[in-house]
Amino acid sequence: MSQPIRVLAWMLAVLALVAALAVIMLGPLMQAFGATPGFNALILAVFAVGIAVNLQQPLRLQREVRWMENFRRSAPDRMPTESPILLAPMAKMLGKTERKPLSLSMASTRTILDSVYLRLEEQRDLSRYLIGLLIFLGLLGTFWGLLKTIGSVSDIIAGLSGGSDAVAMFEALKDKLQQPLSGMATSFSTSLFGLAGSLVIGLLDLLSGRASNRFYNELEEWLSGMTKLSAGGIGSEGDASVPAYVQALLEQTADGLERMQRALLESERDRRAGTEQMGELAEQLGRLNDTQAELRTALRALAQGGGAQQGMSEDLRQEFRLLSRTIAAAVEHKRD
Repeated sequence: MSQPIRVLAWMLAVLALVAALAVIMLGPLMQAFGATPGFNALILAVFAVGIAVNLQQPLRLQREVRWMENFRRSAPDRMPTESPILLAPMAKMLGKTERKPLSLSMASTRTILDSVYLRLEEQRDLSRYLIGLLIFLGLLGTFWGLLKTIGSVSDIIAGLSGGSDAVAMFEALKDKLQQPLSGMATSFSTSLFGLAGSLVIGLLDLLSGRASNRFYNELEEWLSGMTKLSAGGIGSEGDASVPAYVQALLEQTADGLERMQRALLESERDRRAGTEQMGELAEQLGRLNDTQAELRTALRALAQGGGAQQGMSEDLRQEFRLLSRTIAAAVEHKRD
């Protein structure tokens, strides 16, 4: 499977590029930040939270990928020690399923995929909310500055007198326009930080979404290789009319029949192996009978050899009897 940690490297590269641009434009940015420090500090705090949330997503996916790889390499009777978080329902389901060979029904596969998809979307909901929050804070600062501007202009218009001294009137107008201009600075600075922050968080969320989609697609491909199709095929019209409990009962019955078939095949293999062993044992017994017949013939020949060889034939007879008992005991032990 692909490693989500590579997406983390792309995210860090994007943040490094943003930091370089911020250093280059440090003077104007500090001036814009000083227009409304409260609003801009709040926007930067939300921006930092959005970065942390998006950087955490590939690390979570890397944990799930590591569990899947350990599950593939582990023994059939042993589960990986590290428990997943995102794939916790799948881990419990696979832990209760016979893994040799591992097979899942279509309903189980669909349940696992739906659960993983919902969990992935839940993790991305916070990032999407923070993107909208940054835009909202930027617009809120803009409207706040516009309200200050409109109020100041209204006060200036109301305070103008209709005197004949135009120079004095112009000087008074210039002094009174400083407050509206500061309000405009407030509106545009908050919009700048809010929209820029939402742009960066949106790019990080896009990279995180690509990692999540790739993880989901690879998980779907892996589970599809273990999915056992039902008799009606995929997308059959009869599936909608069959109740869920009936379909589950049929799938459970099919699993039981499959396990029974495997047990019968194993029993047949054991029977054939036992038959072959019995054939080998019969062949060995036949050879032993031939050996005993040859021994009896030799004993008769020795017995007919005369009195001089009687003592030696008695010794040989005793040794042959001992050998026969040993062979018979070995044959009896092999039968048991």
